[in-house]
Amino acid sequence: MASGWAQDGAVQDQIDATVDSEVERAKNSMPKGESLTHCEECDGVIPEPRRKAIAGVRLCIQCQSEAEKKGRAALYNRAGSKDSQLR
Repeated sequence: MASGWAQDGAVQDQIDATVDSEVERAKNSMPKGESLTHCEECDGVIPEPRRKAIAGVRLCIQCQSEAEKKGRAALYNRAGSKDSQLR
C-alpha cells in the first residue's frame, strides 16, 4: 500500500526501474569483439579459458577487479518520479 501522493504500486515501480537501469548499464559495460591475449593495463597474459569465457575481454582478472572497485556505483533510481523525490 502506497502512502501520500504516490499511486498504488509506486514503490515497486521505482524498484523495477532501478533494476532495469542496472541491467542496462551492465549490458552496455560488457566487452565486445575479440579478446586480447595480454592485459591493456599491466601487459600480463590473459589466460585462454578467460578469453574463451568472456568475449572481448581486455583486462586480466586482477586489473578487472581493480577497475570494478573504482567504478562501483550506488544502486538507486536517478530517474525517480518527482513525487518520490519530494517525500
